[in-house]
Order: sequence, then C-alpha cells, then structure tokens
Amino acid sequence: MTGDMALNPSILREYDIRGIVGKTLSARDVENIGRAFGSIAVENNKSQPTICVGYDGRLSSPELEAALVAGLAAAGANVVRVGLGPTPLLYYATHIFEADGGIMITGSHNPPEYNGIKMVLGGASFFGEDIQALGRRVSSGQFTSGAGDISVQNLIADYVDRLAADHPKESDLKIAWDPGNGAAGDVLSDLIKKLPGKHFLINAKIDGNFPNHHPDPTVEENLVQLKKLVASNACDIGIAFDGDGDRIGVIDSKGRVLWGDQILLILAREILARIPGASIIADVKASRVFFGEVKKAGGDPILWKSGHSLIRTKMAEINAPLAGEMSGHIFFADGYYGFDDALYAAIRLLAVLVAGDKSLAEIRDELPKMFNTPEVRFDCPEDRKFAVIDEIKARLDAGADGEVNDIDGVRVETQTGWWLLRASNTQAVLVARCESESEEGLSRLKAAVIDQLRQSGIEPPSFG
Repeated sequence: MTGDMALNPSILREYDIRGIVGKTLSARDVENIGRAFGSIAVENNKSQPTICVGYDGRLSSPELEAALVAGLAAAGANVVRVGLGPTPLLYYATHIFEADGGIMITGSHNPPEYNGIKMVLGGASFFGEDIQALGRRVSSGQFTSGAGDISVQNLIADYVDRLAADHPKESDLKIAWDPGNGAAGDVLSDLIKKLPGKHFLINAKIDGNFPNHHPDPTVEENLVQLKKLVASNACDIGIAFDGDGDRIGVIDSKGRVLWGDQILLILAREILARIPGASIIADVKASRVFFGEVKKAGGDPILWKSGHSLIRTKMAEINAPLAGEMSGHIFFADGYYGFDDALYAAIRLLAVLVAGDKSLAEIRDELPKMFNTPEVRFDCPEDRKFAVIDEIKARLDAGADGEVNDIDGVRVETQTGWWLLRASNTQAVLVARCESESEEGLSRLKAAVIDQLRQSGIEPPSFG
C-alpha cells in the first residue's frame, strides 16, 4: 500500500477529524481511518481490542459508520455498534462495556455538508499528535489484519435511566428544550418522559438538513426559537444542544443567555459546598467573574487551554471534579465519568435549581456586572496565526501593561479587566475577547488588541 491512500491534511484537526463529505472526506478515507485506529488499538493491546462506534444524524453518517466498522474489523478489532445518538452516548458505551476505545462519526455543529470523527483510546482523548500519527499510518498502509467480531447494542434506554437517576424526584420547574434537530433528539424525547416538572420540546426530530436553525447553541441567533418557547410558556429555563449533544446552551426566564463560564460557575458552587477546595477548570476565554466567584465559594479555579480534548486531559491529570469551556463543553467527574455530556450537565443544572431557593434569572442577576465582547473570530493565514501570537508575546514581555499569561495565546490581565488573543487550533483564524468593569475600560482593552494586531500587520476585526 502506498501514499495514494493519504488523507487530505486539512481534515486532521487538533481535536478530531473533520471534512466536507465527497470533497475532503470520503467513505474510503473513513474505512482506512478505521483500519489505522484498529491497528493502533491491536498493537496497544496485543490482542483483539473492543471498540464502540456511534454516529450522529447527518445524512452521510450511516455510510461513513459502515465504512468505519469495516475498517476496524479488518484490523482485527471487535466492534460494538451503538447506533444513532449523541456523542456522550458513545462515551457512555465505552465505560459500560469497558471498551478499549470509542469512535463517533459526527460533524458536531459544522454545516450539513461536513462530517468527521471523534476518538477516545484507553479511556483518554485521542488528539493532537495521535491524530497526525494516525494520518501517517494511513499513508503508509501500516495496518494489522484480522477478522473482528461485530455486534449491535441499543443502550439508549440504559443511558436515559442513568441521566434521569441524578435528577430530583420532584420538581415544579417549567423547562423548554431545543436539540436543534441534532443527534440528541431521540434521547431527549425519552428522557423528559422520566423527569418531573413540565416540559416543552421543539426540533426533536433528528434531521441532518437542520431545517430550523444551525445546531450551535453558543451563537445567540440560533436560540431565537427557544427564547420564544420560553416566553410563550413562562418557562423557568431554556436548554439547547449542539449537533452531537456534547455542548449545552442555556437561557433564563427573561430570555437572557447564560454563557459557558456562567453555567460552570453555578454547577461549581454546588460541588464546592460538598468538596471544599476542589479544583475547577475553565478555559482561557472565561470571565474574571468565574475565577473570583469560584475562589469566593472555596474552590481552586484553574485557567487552562481551550479545546475539549485538552480540558478533558487536564481534568484527569489533576483529578478535578468539574471542568468546562465557554463553548459549552461541561465535564463532570463528580458522580459521573469525566467526559463532556450536555444532557447530563442539563440534569445537574436542573438539580441545582430544584434544590435552591432562587430562580436561574435571580442567580444571573446576582453575578457581578461586567462589560465584554463576544468571542471574536477573524481570518489569519495558517502560516501566520501562531507567528502573530509569538510576536505579540515578545512585545508584551518587553513592556506589558499588566500580567501576561501565555498558556494558550496571550491573556493580559490589567487592573480593570483583561484581553485575549489566541490562534485557533482548528481553523485559519485568530480569536479575541475583552472584558472590563466599565465601558471606558473595555474601550481601552479593545484599543490595545487593535494596536497589537496592527503592529503585526493584521487588519483588526470589528468589535462592535
């Protein structure tokens, strides 16, 4: 076998594999990826490993899942097919079956023409150099050979029972739900039948065309339907999921978005009341409010790199009970399995509200008021994005007005706020965010970002 099997390098991302079906990603590619992943698992185990496989609701997913299964089995891996469902269902299956690995066919929140692969091996995320090495193995055709067994398991009922087990038995909450026609739809439909309270569900039918809105709950325009549902039914909370059910979006009874770090803070307070001093991880885009409020609640807030695989790995390394990202990935090791499961995060959030004496809107009202920009993403050539960050860091080291954290890009903390610039690991873009205690302070921070970008020859974005 020769290099004509080589994968398009653009699909080998930092955290997963992602491409346009029929252009940069084909069924043949996926079969070879399965053969390569299965070979790695066989070599690691020196025997027949068990790999769980699931797929999301995209139109191309069934064909790609079949190709993946064929490749895994040809490498000598035993395959457990768990079928159509959210990515957390696949992760759950790997734990229940004590599998050696798991692979999910999913395009997550990308447009309908995309699809991809998320992987875990040996209970840990398979990312970064692991993915690059897998790509090289496909190119070289360095595969093991065998005839793995293939079985089918429907775990949805068990998974739903596990989710429902951590919800209080009684509740008078009114809850609006929107899975966005994504892969969580069937699970969610079954789940709400087991929960107390009153539930209002839209866009539950799994449809890879995503006919109602794009399945990314961190973009506010995708929450318009949910806001209307909350308002028309006087709901206490609205909850949305992304295309594969591993990211959560939340709005309160007033239709206001609670961003990832705000959701994480509410969940952290409940854990810290039981586990004082616990470490809670958030990514570099999180608000200063999060870190201050976690400290106030008796916790140890940890600032870490963005990226679900990186967060999950750090969480396991330091044995943190909870971690999360602004993007809506929430990871529970406290009472759960340590992976990002938006459905489970929703259950735990509802449990906090049921047990407390304040509404979600009241909790949000009590958070310190900050002035901030959204996460601003703007184009930067692939061969310049990391160099630009390095140039800015060098200038800041020479005379920064504030404390510089370079764990992931540059985050500059000043007396009145902070600003961030980082290079995306998955796209040819830079990411900026600013936050201050005042509008005047925010303007100064924006100006600092714009100045640094222009010094590196980059046209700055519009911050609005």
